[in-house]
Amino acid sequence: MSEKPKKPAPVEPPKGPEVIARFVKTLPATPGVYRMLDKHENVLYVGKAKALSKRVVSYTRLNGHTNRIQRMIMGTCSMEVITTATESEALLLEANLIKRLKPRYNVLLRDDKAFPYILIADDHEAPQLVKHRGSRKRQGDYFGPFASAGAVNQALNSLQRAFLLRSCSDSVYVNRTRPCLLFQIKRCSAPCTKDISLQDYGELVVEARRFLSGKSTNVQTHLAKRMEDASQLQDYERAASFRDRLAALTHVQGGGGVNASGFDEADIFAVHSEGGQSCIQVFFFRTGQNWGNRAYYPRSDKSHGDDEILESFIAQFYDNKPCPRQVLISHDLPGRLLLGEALSEKSGRKVAVQTPMKGEKRTLVEHALANARQALGRKLSESASQRKLLEGLATCFDLESAPRRIEIYDNSHIQGTDAIGAMVVAGRDGWIKSQYRKFNIKSKTLTPGDDFGMMREVMERRFSRYLKQLEKFEQQSELDDDEDAAPLKPDLLLIDGGAGQVSAVGDALADLGITDIPYIGVAKGPDRNAGRERFFIPGRPPFSLEPRDPVMYFIQRLRDEAHRFAIGTHRARRKKSMARNPLDDVPNVGAMRKRALLRHFGSAKAVTNAGVRDIAQVEGISTTLAQAIYDFFHDEAAS
Repeated sequence: MSEKPKKPAPVEPPKGPEVIARFVKTLPATPGVYRMLDKHENVLYVGKAKALSKRVVSYTRLNGHTNRIQRMIMGTCSMEVITTATESEALLLEANLIKRLKPRYNVLLRDDKAFPYILIADDHEAPQLVKHRGSRKRQGDYFGPFASAGAVNQALNSLQRAFLLRSCSDSVYVNRTRPCLLFQIKRCSAPCTKDISLQDYGELVVEARRFLSGKSTNVQTHLAKRMEDASQLQDYERAASFRDRLAALTHVQGGGGVNASGFDEADIFAVHSEGGQSCIQVFFFRTGQNWGNRAYYPRSDKSHGDDEILESFIAQFYDNKPCPRQVLISHDLPGRLLLGEALSEKSGRKVAVQTPMKGEKRTLVEHALANARQALGRKLSESASQRKLLEGLATCFDLESAPRRIEIYDNSHIQGTDAIGAMVVAGRDGWIKSQYRKFNIKSKTLTPGDDFGMMREVMERRFSRYLKQLEKFEQQSELDDDEDAAPLKPDLLLIDGGAGQVSAVGDALADLGITDIPYIGVAKGPDRNAGRERFFIPGRPPFSLEPRDPVMYFIQRLRDEAHRFAIGTHRARRKKSMARNPLDDVPNVGAMRKRALLRHFGSAKAVTNAGVRDIAQVEGISTTLAQAIYDFFHDEAAS
């Protein structure tokens, strides 16, 4: 009996230096951006080059690179390239791609939330002074950024007293018949009721724009002169109003703490690294005033130097923000001049990137550097405490090791209506809010208020998605960015509930074939007292921890965060459903027809009770559509 010929072993596709070497042969010696991809076409790294062929050729060998770069090279299975006209254009494109694609081996800017700005709108006869956050679709002048909402609110209050500009919406403006309270407390000039002419109001707007544009001294000199003129004319009431406006302007200028006199606008960046982590402090100076600061903790590898982290961070930071005329930095970057050229090209004006060595600018940079050092020290201290608590958690619940990712679940509803499930995530460095998730309960077969069924649905949806992610990878480790980051697979599930919820979670995981994720129920103790919680683990009798145990307080914080997120999400959904119009779901009834129906009948409820003939009398509603609207509500009622 002859043996069947063995099938040849599958040939592994080339990867690493071999792939890169083939790719280099086709690269031009021009500026551009290159992307390294793994076997699943996920982007590993994005880089820019003045000459692509000369830059990428360095990756065709492993010697001379850090362990991080060697791992990146060995994981590369293909590459993509985009050529650009200049190196500065390549720098801007690189920053944009890094922020969008989040490659594993790049320095990543995290917590990039939109900053608040002050907007003086131009789309109304009486321009409005308001706080703005988000895309700049509205016509007007934007001033900022401010580091926080508190900083911009404080500035707005002082600016309203100084320039008396309105902050009300256009609809409120149109419907006013007498001045509002802001006019009475001298924070608005009431253009809505013509207490000030539009021409005089326009002069106030011009003054506000000049002040926010950095010409604060000219504005104050002008106001001081008008105050003196009114005083000489013995118009003391008018002179007092100018005096109050000058005091408000002085409050704006002195409210920033550390201010600058040598320049009008600049951003200051200072980086400090310690313990494998980095902190970048950003201070914003506009019109010579400190408009606040914010600390960032970019994701980077231990092998990245401070100059590399800072250069990559600044390029990503200004990808979606306006750039001031000066950028002051704590470290002299190798690509400082190129960065200045790129920011100038993006802004359409000269932007100077400088590393001051003496004088007031250096003092401000040193102040930012001290803040970065202190902020990182606090974060490292908090991380150490967090890791100690995670180790205590592992000891209390017999886990194999301290968990890197904990998922906490809770449900929220009112008698089964607007039911949602909530998931919050905690890791070694605290809350991971970017990975919080909400689940609108969709099952039609659940009995209203069935907490066990809701929890089962949440688990099925959460871990069905996880299994789909896992199918794209051969092993779990490929899902994780690095050993310090929280993995996508949780090391522990905390369930807000007792034996019933724990049983529902166990059934859901078993049906999905998941048996290696521990889960614990946290039930409120007798009389629902905090500190007397009972813990439910499959195969063990319920138990409690000592009331003063630090791990007990830690679990309470985890459970309370899940409860807060669940309640907030439920309230938002309930509010949305309460405001929902029954006409929103009617087929072929858009915004114009809906408005016509509401004008004709007065309310949505009246439409639902109207007959076909009455509905057909509405402008834009045919007899056929009237019948469809009638059938929609009455068929729904019958069902």
